Amino acid sequence: MSAPTPRPGILAIRPYVGGESRVEGAARAIKLSSNEGALGASPKAMEAFRALAGDLHRYPDGGAEALRRAIGARHGLDPQRIVCGSGSDELIGLLCHAYAGPGDEVVYSAHGFLMYPIYARSAGAVPVAAREHALTADVDALLERVGPQTRIVFLANPNNPTGSYLPVADLERLRAGLPADVLLVVDSAYAEYVTRNDYSAGEGLVDVADNVVMTRTFSKIYGLSALRLGWAYCPPAVADVLNRVRSPFNVNAAAQAAGVAALADVAHVERARAHNETWREWTAARIRELGLTVHPSVCNFLLVDFADAADADAFLRSRGIVVRRVGAYGLPGSLRITIGTEAEMRAVADALAEYVRR
Repeated sequence: MSAPTPRPGILAIRPYVGGESRVEGAARAIKLSSNEGALGASPKAMEAFRALAGDLHRYPDGGAEALRRAIGARHGLDPQRIVCGSGSDELIGLLCHAYAGPGDEVVYSAHGFLMYPIYARSAGAVPVAAREHALTADVDALLERVGPQTRIVFLANPNNPTGSYLPVADLERLRAGLPADVLLVVDSAYAEYVTRNDYSAGEGLVDVADNVVMTRTFSKIYGLSALRLGWAYCPPAVADVLNRVRSPFNVNAAAQAAGVAALADVAHVERARAHNETWREWTAARIRELGLTVHPSVCNFLLVDFADAADADAFLRSRGIVVRRVGAYGLPGSLRITIGTEAEMRAVADALAEYVRR
């Protein structure tokens, strides 16, 4: 007997593995492996989540109308051009399946989010990596990789796991260099953490081009990772396509309610951003004092180089600290460390000092 056979390329996909949460033998680990929000969710979002307990038998609003209006109001965007998803991951996957297929190519920067090549392969397309310069996406390299078969270019801006970003002028140059039939997807999952004057999340490009989409998430600064909530701001034609291919109730009711409440709690977001700035810079300075290389980051994590990243990771685990190995991103000598609470960052600094001086 023969078993059902998946399409060519599916079995070549390496499944995505998220950050670990536990350490063998430790009652409670310090989890700094998944770039989760250090301050957690807004109390208002938690209250909105709890308030839905009596309505779990009801289907959610399939169009996420209230949430799209809240996102539009918060960011000054047209709600009709916003599509919500079960995390921005879902929307990235839908874009691949809607715009790329067998014989097509999907371009992304070499150390970009692992889901770009995974979704490309799942759609039957070929992922094409473009070299980076100093762990930063290179506009010229991306454009060099664009060819007749290219259908989508993904750019994480800022990028995970490097923490680097392209200024808005480079983003505009990238868009201007693309053929009109190639979709540029600007993945701005960490946009809320960026305080640089030359940065743009990409909404301005969406407003002036028919081939640019911006994706965002509630998983980072809003602290709603467990609810899986993201959104895309699109040209009208792309929003129409996404609404045709997404599931009818793809965003659950609790996520929608919590998202609306989180957007309204501006003070919580500002506290989270300020906390991140303070403890990212403090942690980077402490680690550099130990003689380790810490790459510049505008996100809620740091990329740190080690002579033996596996050994450093094992040592941190022995102290109950879980960070992220990033060999799958082509960075085997580095660890990515999420910015957590003050106590957590002090624990990391102390543990790394012990590791270096042992």
